[in-house]
Amino acid sequence: METWILIGLLIAFLIWRMIPTKGIKTISTEELKTIINDKDKVFIDVRTAGEYRARGLQQFKNMPLGSDFSKLPNDKEIVVICQSGMRSKQACGKLKKLGYTNITNVRGGMSAYEGS
Repeated sequence: METWILIGLLIAFLIWRMIPTKGIKTISTEELKTIINDKDKVFIDVRTAGEYRARGLQQFKNMPLGSDFSKLPNDKEIVVICQSGMRSKQACGKLKKLGYTNITNVRGGMSAYEGS
């Protein structure tokens, strides 16, 4: 009985983590490839500096999760990436709390980008 409760909670948690946050757009890595050179967008990579140095995209500015995002422009779309999509989802939530309204999370992160 306890095992089934634990499994149910785990499944619920995973589903909750995958649901996009209201007001935050989500794109695939294929969609990212079509906009990656758009100068009207701000691209940020929220992985650690080491992860970014190992394999970062030049269009993205490295701003590890926990950085001061309040200095980002409010008049441009902010596209956020990490390794798997979880940290970038957290960063998008923080940006939303700071009042940003044009936020996009890259689903699957660099893991999906490398695989495509």
